[in-house]
Amino acid sequence: MNQSKVMKESSLMLYCCVFSAVSSSLYSSSCQLQEQFNLNGMHKTGDVILGGLFAINFFSDDLDLTFTSESQLPTCYGFDVLGYRQAQSMAFAIDEINRNSNLLPNVTLGYSLYDNCLQVGIGFRAALTLVSGQEEEVTLQDSCVGTPPVVGIVGDTTSSNSIAISAVLGLYRVPLVSYFATCSCLSDQQRFPSFFRTIPSDAFQVNAMIQILKHFGWTWTGLIISDNEYGVHAARSFHSDLGPAGGGCLAYTEILPWGDDPAELRRIVDVMRKSTARVVIVFANKSRMINLMKEVVRQNVTGLQWIASEAWTSVDVLQTPHLMPYLGGTLGISIRRGEIPELGDFLLQIRPDLHHNNTDGNSMVNQFWEHTFQCRFAPPPAGWVEAGGELCTGQEIIENVEIEFFDVSDLRAEYNVYKAVYALAYALDDMLQCEPGRGPFSNNTCAHLQRLEPWQRVGEFKRSSFKGEELTLDEDKIFWNFESKQPPRSVCSESCPPGTRMARKKGEPECCFDCVPCSEGKISNTTDSMECTSCPEDFWSSPQRDHCVPKKTEFLSYHEPLGICLTSISLLGTLICVLVLGIFIHHHSTPIVRANNSELSFLLLVSLKLCFLCSLLFIGRPRLWTCQLRHAAFGISFVLCVSCILVKTMVVLAVFRASKPGGESSLKWFGAVQQRGTVLVLTSIQAAICTAWLVSASPVPHKNTQYHNDKIVYECVVGSTVGFAVLLGYIGLLAVLSCLLAFLAKNLPDSFNEAKHITFSMLIFCAVWVAFVPAYISSPGKYADAVEVFAILASSFGLLVALFGPKCYIILLRPERNTKKAIMGRCTTK
Repeated sequence: MNQSKVMKESSLMLYCCVFSAVSSSLYSSSCQLQEQFNLNGMHKTGDVILGGLFAINFFSDDLDLTFTSESQLPTCYGFDVLGYRQAQSMAFAIDEINRNSNLLPNVTLGYSLYDNCLQVGIGFRAALTLVSGQEEEVTLQDSCVGTPPVVGIVGDTTSSNSIAISAVLGLYRVPLVSYFATCSCLSDQQRFPSFFRTIPSDAFQVNAMIQILKHFGWTWTGLIISDNEYGVHAARSFHSDLGPAGGGCLAYTEILPWGDDPAELRRIVDVMRKSTARVVIVFANKSRMINLMKEVVRQNVTGLQWIASEAWTSVDVLQTPHLMPYLGGTLGISIRRGEIPELGDFLLQIRPDLHHNNTDGNSMVNQFWEHTFQCRFAPPPAGWVEAGGELCTGQEIIENVEIEFFDVSDLRAEYNVYKAVYALAYALDDMLQCEPGRGPFSNNTCAHLQRLEPWQRVGEFKRSSFKGEELTLDEDKIFWNFESKQPPRSVCSESCPPGTRMARKKGEPECCFDCVPCSEGKISNTTDSMECTSCPEDFWSSPQRDHCVPKKTEFLSYHEPLGICLTSISLLGTLICVLVLGIFIHHHSTPIVRANNSELSFLLLVSLKLCFLCSLLFIGRPRLWTCQLRHAAFGISFVLCVSCILVKTMVVLAVFRASKPGGESSLKWFGAVQQRGTVLVLTSIQAAICTAWLVSASPVPHKNTQYHNDKIVYECVVGSTVGFAVLLGYIGLLAVLSCLLAFLAKNLPDSFNEAKHITFSMLIFCAVWVAFVPAYISSPGKYADAVEVFAILASSFGLLVALFGPKCYIILLRPERNTKKAIMGRCTTK
């Protein structure tokens, strides 16, 4: 089919769409332009103006979205010579049409082209500028009809921009002919009635890719898409055409973030690296693919067969040596290449517009000149760096510059632009050649340049298809980027190794299954195991879940830091007790020792030493004898200690009563024999409680697996909770009784404040053991033993310091106070 016939067929889709007009009833006779956008553009006057939207720059400054002031159009940067070549292709096509006497005779076409900077917001502003014009005031006729500033727009570059712009232009039936937007969603004539394109939709690409997958038997593939309708519709096509029923599966579908967030890209590439799919299909634009490949190189993900969409198939920056180990052998879907005669000569004739700066007029040309020759126009543009910059004269020799811009041997997008311009031209020519009385508008009228009728739909464009067309590949010319130099094997699931089991995927072929790791405590030691078996009671699964290993044991050990610390503190307390006992024995004849019931003091120090030593029974692996002895030793030692304190308190009260008239008889009940007997009786009661407890329900060692499934926690179960409670309760009863008696005696005339010291020591003792109960109950395993040891040590140190600290201070550091005179003098003062 020759070019003329193609253009004639294309004109059918645009026949009436070209002459669109906005019909509305207005109350005023004129309209005021509300906003004039400062856009990077290129213009040429004519009888009929065609609009164009091109990606001349890659980036733009961030928009001010604070909503506190009027937002300004951002500044674009990152000049793209290929985008500018596409714009010049449109200018060339219009110039060629104007020189053709057979097409649009007596009509001169002009153009108004704008840069969209690959941003939806800027492209949308440019489209509104094209359809509304730049006049400050427009005078309207009574019928409120007239020729729009442009009769059609060639663009936009991307599917996202085209979707946004077509949604608005479709309301006013202004045609938008895209040369690069491939999203299948744009084929919906209900949503986008005035959108057309000269490039195949994604449906064509998807169908071609599926044919390639079937040809090589790749049934397990990965799909990465952009987070816009371009990518979403591509994914839908793959899911519908390449599902289980179609003999294939998609390994993963990932959405690239709009801003190419590095963390998200790392996650996506990590999924690719771990997946069993060796074939990866990517629907993404140039910039996103570049960022994706940076992360692929960083993680060194090789061994993948890539299939590229047309958006990045022929991107030069991806065809570099350092990317060959990763992208070498990529199979891509590319748009058809065409030839545009004389375009090369036209590009060499580009000259700057010296009468305008970079803010208006043909600023695209000037920007290209600055980019090519690294010069500038006056005044310098914003952000210009004066380092070595020279003024552009317009006389620079452009033929001597070797850049990709002048290479017209591989025209793809440019050829689509060229066809889009000719499609609009042929549609306009058909409309102007209409015979009066046979026109498509009301009363069979025709259109003319002075009066354009509302748009009517009169036909539908359908891409010609060749029935029975099949995919043909010359495999000898395909470069396979693998050591085997053969197509990769990409199946749904590989065999499950030991340590995993097979889990069928619901709704997918039988070859599709997950290798699920065996749960804790279970193993599998064969390949492709259907079930995992449980380990014996005292064993647990290895980290690889392929064999059973003995469970770890846990108890309060002498070899761990906590056990070493508690042991050291216990021995330190014992040593201090021995030292204090030695001090008291050495100074047994001094008044301060004799005045504080030296016999009970010695017995109290011995009992405190036993309290410190009994804590060692709680450290180490629990055994039967340690479980039985630990609580008995603990209970008897503390009762002995508290009993001595109780008797000392009672003696203090008896001595005070004896100092009063008629109270001498009270001392006979608290002689030395009575004191020893009282301590013995009170301690014997605790011994009886311990004996009954050990006989009825003795504590025994126990292997506990409730805290950790993979550990055996060795602990001593108390056997009888009632026995343990009675043991603690009896100690608490004696402690509370001692505290009350000492409190009653705290104001007695005692030169050494013995009653006050006893009161303070008992408060410390009671506070420690009151806090012990909830802490002990809530602590698991070895930490329960640690809590009990801590309570024993804390209460023992409290008694030792409170009762013997002041006395040792006077004996060692204040010997002048350790005299009968000093003691008696103080008593007299009180």
